[in-house]
Amino acid sequence: MPAKGIDTHRRSIAKSISWRVLAGIITACVAYVMTGKPDFAMKIGLADTITKLLIYYLHERAWDRINFGRVKAPDYEV
Repeated sequence: MPAKGIDTHRRSIAKSISWRVLAGIITACVAYVMTGKPDFAMKIGLADTITKLLIYYLHERAWDRINFGRVKAPDYEV
């Protein structure tokens, strides 16, 4: 398995956004099915996305500081 480097802030942001867009759509769909109110469902989906986007980014950056489960990258590659 090739050694992986540390994620950049830009990569963490891109991963956070892509995941939260997908998860927000799922949340809005579930809220719509449960309430039958599309405007309410979209508000829930948006609030959920914004809140969890920030939390996910902070969580991702915290884990980037933890070495648990990482393999040290080789000093050189051939």
